[in-house]
Amino acid sequence: MNIRVGFGVDFHQLVEGRKLWMGGVEIPHSGGALGHSDADVLLHAICDAMLGAACLGDIGEHFPDNSSEYKDIDSKILLQKSGELLAKENYRVVNIDSTVCLQVPKIKAYVGQMQSVIAHILGINAKDVSIKATTTETLGFVGREEGVIAYATVLVSAHPDQGRDD
Repeated sequence: MNIRVGFGVDFHQLVEGRKLWMGGVEIPHSGGALGHSDADVLLHAICDAMLGAACLGDIGEHFPDNSSEYKDIDSKILLQKSGELLAKENYRVVNIDSTVCLQVPKIKAYVGQMQSVIAHILGINAKDVSIKATTTETLGFVGREEGVIAYATVLVSAHPDQGRDD
């Protein structure tokens, strides 16, 4: 069995007048992340980690932020398309470990829902999607509530007898 690990990170500014999407779930808050798409920082980090594990570049290469095709797109679609890119290379996601850095709001109550959404899209078990959250103890742009960061590590596997030559 061929296994690979990918790492992803994403940052977005927080602004008034936008919805806050995290892990495919709308989180009630006074503002949201600014971006070309729905700016779901967690799904973007996961996409980057998946693509990186399969040596397929990054999210910006496949879904450029200067393309009208992706303007205001639901990031769940980007996650699905990233999964399809992996499948074309005969990879499948084994598990995801992620961390969101956000001062407020607290997202613990939404983690189970986020795990279910991500798992459903990728065809894996929700118990294979770890989502953790932390603050930055009021330090930096996250601590000042100016932005949000997400980190993700993804393990993918492929079976050499199914068409991969590595």
